[in-house]
Parts: sequence; structure tokens; C-alpha cells
Amino acid sequence: MIDLAVLKGSSFVVLGLARSGLATVRALTAAGIDCVAWDDNAASRDLAAKMGARVADPAAVDWTSVTALIISPGIPSTFPKPHPVAVAARTAGKPIICDVELLARAQPEARFVAITGTNGKSTTTALIGHILKEAGARCEVGGNIGRGALDLASLGHDGLYVLELSSYQLELLQTFRADVAVWLNITPDHIDRHGDLTGYVAAKKNIFARQRAGDCAVIGTEDDASRAVAAEMSARTGIACVPVALDRPVAGGVSYRAGMLVDADGYTVDFSDVPTLPGDHNAQNAACAWAVCRWLDVPREAIVAGLCSYPGLPHRQERVASVGNVVYVNDSKATNADATARALSSYRDIYWILGGQAKEGGVAPLASYFDRIRHAFLIGEATELFAGQLDGKLPYSRCGDLKSALDAAHALAQREAAGHAVVLLSPACASWDQWKSYEHRGDAFRAMARALPGAESLGRAA
Repeated sequence: MIDLAVLKGSSFVVLGLARSGLATVRALTAAGIDCVAWDDNAASRDLAAKMGARVADPAAVDWTSVTALIISPGIPSTFPKPHPVAVAARTAGKPIICDVELLARAQPEARFVAITGTNGKSTTTALIGHILKEAGARCEVGGNIGRGALDLASLGHDGLYVLELSSYQLELLQTFRADVAVWLNITPDHIDRHGDLTGYVAAKKNIFARQRAGDCAVIGTEDDASRAVAAEMSARTGIACVPVALDRPVAGGVSYRAGMLVDADGYTVDFSDVPTLPGDHNAQNAACAWAVCRWLDVPREAIVAGLCSYPGLPHRQERVASVGNVVYVNDSKATNADATARALSSYRDIYWILGGQAKEGGVAPLASYFDRIRHAFLIGEATELFAGQLDGKLPYSRCGDLKSALDAAHALAQREAAGHAVVLLSPACASWDQWKSYEHRGDAFRAMARALPGAESLGRAA
């Protein structure tokens, strides 16, 4: 837990008591700092009270004695309609911040690597943290992934915090500065929160705010908005801008071409040695991680070793088991067609398990990948919708539930597959029709796959 003693004498209102909010209350009360906590959920309020917070409706707070409002990033403070507590704080002239800002204030001597983008944030953050830890660096990983910012250990001088930061978090920072800022990509997302793509990009660009001479910006350049940001950052004096590109050389940057990761000086890494990062999108993630770690003076050999030993993240193209030539892949995190497209583009000879609560458009946008699929196995509420979208385009079976689908996919793959094949759970759907969460669904798939006759477990332990 982060020691917030440096903030003694302050007083905060904490709004929103999920993972990051409760971690904030815990750290504040442990440091003897006054805080008022609130959440609409009574159970969360009870937990905050047990930690020593004053639980009170912020509508009754005297804002004159409050230092700042610490708001859960999921609660809107501006657009589309600010929460009434945010309005009250702003009217009183009080800053509105998040837990990452407190981390920065409490650890001024540490270094920060911050990662943002529409897609790939979690994988890139975890990969950078893994490489740094394997290389012996004092490093903590968190933010929008894993542990909340204030649940991390205090590292002090030369410690490295590797933080995934969402657009919601980035717009709540005031003094935080990234020694290395990573911008992966931009596609339209969270438009309801930011108004339009311009607003979304503006929120994301806060990752570069307050960078100064000697800092580094690593920027993926595979979309127009990101290329514009790279051009803007290249013009800033004293900040090293490292572009990352796919399928083409890039001056002064890192690229991925023909299965090889290529550094600015021509040093190459054979990416076929990294089975836990399939697909071009993961090649970009790895290239960005490479650029960061090289900037931090990690030896190349150590980066290569870290890439090759990276276990992957649960539920994101997670290789969980193999039986003969068939690998079983848990991509339960793919809850929409866009995410599933990344998995389908990474393999051939796919036995595809999909379904659940469908998103708008279903799987119709994935038609360009249907030639990679040997057979589809449909589950959950989306079965009839997906059957209609797949009919006449590829063979499919209605299976109802995950266990039946896995058994059917396993039997067919083992019977047909002469070479390498994949049984892929990439549902393109939310999980709530049959499961508590995508994690619950993915954990079940992992356990079922590892229990198949002759299965060899792959990746991390359950």
C-alpha cells in the first residue's frame, strides 16, 4: 500500500467505492488523513466505514475544509452530465482528481511508465512489467489493470511504476508526469463520455501533459489520429518521440516486418519465438514494450528473454491446453466483434466457440475471417442470431452451453486436424446470460480444456 503520510493535514471526499475507491480510503485512513466516503451501494459504504472513513452524503459536506474530490474514473465529472458531487466540488473551487494523482504526489522520486490507447493497454502494461521484473528492476504494475494505484508498494527513488491509464483516469490528473508515455492506437470509443472522437483524443493526450526534456513518448502509428499525435510530439523540444509501425520501416523507431521485430539500428528479434503474443496487434504491443525497455536501458538480451517468457494475460488469447496438434485458447475477454476479430486474424484452422449476450451487429462484421474457421459452435442467447448470420457462409452447430460446445469442438478438431489447429473461445458476446462475468466464463473454459483426455496444460496455473 502507498504511504500517503506526505498528504497529512489534507482532507478528501472519496466518491465511488469500487476497487480503486476502497484502496484510496484504505491508504488515506492508514496515513491518518481525514476523508468522507460515499457510494450508492450500502455494502461498499459499510466497508469504507470499517476502514475508518466518515461515511456521509457529500451533498451535506462543507467544501471549505476539503482539499480535493477523489472521484472514481467511471463517474462522469464533466460530460455528458457531471455528477452532482462533481458540480458541488467545482463550484467550491476544489480540484477533482483520481487515485493515480495521489500516487504521483506520494512518490515524487519514483519513475512512471504510463500506457494508454483504445486497444492493447492491458497486454502492453503487463508485458512491460514482466520484462522489467525479469530484468531485476524494482517495479510495480497497476492502475487500470490488476491492483489499484494506491494498493501498490511504495518504491521511492528509482522505483518504476508501470500504469495502464484509461481516458477517464487521464482527465483527472493534475501533477502526474510520465517519464515514458506510451500511446498505442485510437479508434472511436467512449464517445458517450467524451462527446466525440476529438474529445476522446484530447483526454488521451493528457498522457503527455507535463512531460519535460529527457522524457520519452512511444507512439503507435497505425491510424490517422495517432500519426497526428506522433507528429505533434516529435515537434516538442527535448522529448524523445519513438514511433512504432507495422509492415514498414520507421525512422528512429521500432517496427514489425515479416515476422521480425526491428529496432531503429536494425537489430532484429524473431517473433515466432513468442507464442503468447499472436497476431499483428500483439506485435505492435511487443514493439512498444521493446521501445520502452530500451529507453530504460534494459539490455536487449533481457528484453528478448522477457518476451519469450511472457505468460500472457488471462482471458486474452490465453493458451490454456493442448491435445496433440490442437491448442485450446481462452479469449473470453473478447466480448464484441472487434475484439474477436483480433483473435480470428491470429490463427487458421479454427474451431470457434462463440455466443452469449450479443452486441449490436453480432458477428456480421467478421465475415472476412470466415475462411479461417473450420466450424463454429454456438452457445447462449445469441445462438439463433448468429446462426442466421453464419448460415451459408460456414458450418456451425447449435450447442447451447460452453461444456457441450467444447466437447463438440474437441471431438471434431481431434478427428479432422492433420496439422496445427485451434479450439478458440472468442465469444464476441457479453457473458451475463450464463455466467457472472467474462472471467467466470474463461476460468470455466480453462478448467474444462485442461480436463480433456490427454490434455497438457499450457500457460499460467489456474
